[in-house]
Amino acid sequence: MARSSFVSFHYQRDHWRVQQILNMGALDQQPELPAQNWEEVKRRGDAAVEAWIDEQMNYKKAVIVLIGNETASRKFVKYEISRAWSIKKPLLGIRIHGLKDSQQSTDQPGANPFASFGFSDSTRTYADYVPVYDPSDYTGKYAPNSSDIYAAIQTNIATWAASGYKRP
Repeated sequence: MARSSFVSFHYQRDHWRVQQILNMGALDQQPELPAQNWEEVKRRGDAAVEAWIDEQMNYKKAVIVLIGNETASRKFVKYEISRAWSIKKPLLGIRIHGLKDSQQSTDQPGANPFASFGFSDSTRTYADYVPVYDPSDYTGKYAPNSSDIYAAIQTNIATWAASGYKRP
């Protein structure tokens, strides 16, 4: 059964990788906003984008951040993480840099996007709580290729999606 999930990612850089994951059918994700419509929403300003995110996230059971090389620096990914935390959605990350893009290239791993969110009364960050899964750890190979990464995600994504951190 597909898990109802809001999927957060860096659209321009990782769209191709993310489509591979969404096409696995293990996640019932939000409807994708086509590039043309995305540009239209963006032209209306940050508040319009945030309203779209809020609407899509409200009825999802989990928020999954698909982590590529530049994901942690993206403004709306940061908003999505903050929003998920504030409304107490289960939250997790999955590294996707090992999947090939449309040019048949893999990428370098990116920073943990949860590490940039801290607490005023502690030195801890969200990264101390939110799990981040690296498919290369699940392949059993020292240097897995894109097919190995894909297979590891396909095998494990439903379990990972069910194990996101839910704050009290």
